[in-house]
Amino acid sequence: MHSWTDILNFAEKTTARVGQQLLADFGQAQASEKADGSLVTQSDQWADGELRQAIADAFPSHGVLSEEGAHIFPANDWCWIIDPIDGTTNFTRGIPIWGISLGLLYQGTPVFGQVYFPPLQQSFHGFWYGDSGLSGPAGAFLNHQPIHVSVDAPSNNHFFSLCARSTAIMKQPFPCKIRMLGVATYNLLTVATGVSLGAVEATPKIWDIASVWAIVQAAGAAWTPLASQPIFPLQIGEDYSRHPFPTLVTSRSDLIATFKPLVEVVVR
Repeated sequence: MHSWTDILNFAEKTTARVGQQLLADFGQAQASEKADGSLVTQSDQWADGELRQAIADAFPSHGVLSEEGAHIFPANDWCWIIDPIDGTTNFTRGIPIWGISLGLLYQGTPVFGQVYFPPLQQSFHGFWYGDSGLSGPAGAFLNHQPIHVSVDAPSNNHFFSLCARSTAIMKQPFPCKIRMLGVATYNLLTVATGVSLGAVEATPKIWDIASVWAIVQAAGAAWTPLASQPIFPLQIGEDYSRHPFPTLVTSRSDLIATFKPLVEVVVR
């Protein structure tokens, strides 16, 4: 296995290099609609190719699963999951919240994540080993500074983040102010930084959540799948192009009971 330092350095340098080029295309790229209704640009496809090639060069024994490329989970013990531009709609419309997402899985479960948001110059990473048997550096970080969830109780002065497909939540009384950012990774990372007390994603794909699985839990957040089946470990040979993984993230496990009954409407 490569050292965790090698993995972190690779992720940061590669996303910074790709992000520099994407900034030149930011707000100017023309998008087309994919079969699932999401947008794709030539910038997505270029970034995907650059990231996949960089992984192949640096870690030839590792597998890759990508939003814009291979959707079949491979048999490799180590596998990277790529989202070359998380927030393509924001990217095409000139809204400066979009990022490049890399999650590293061991035997089907994320153990490291890194997400870089070029317009904001924000780089998140984290390590979360669960029951993998691995060990190494711990914690979640923003620009190499430790981040932690909030310990506050819900109030009208605190935030809860929605995705575009979870707006039905707003038809009922809610204990926090609602925010919608348009980027799944950033949405969930607001909990890791203590900005929000919770966040929900109604229909995220695996490339929307693989990187932040490690980061938000390393920051102290509780991750609650809203579907009946667990998300990880991923299954070898499975096609993940159409699988949604509705998810609730809360700043503390005791807030699951507060927020889960309110957000379950997104999966009904």
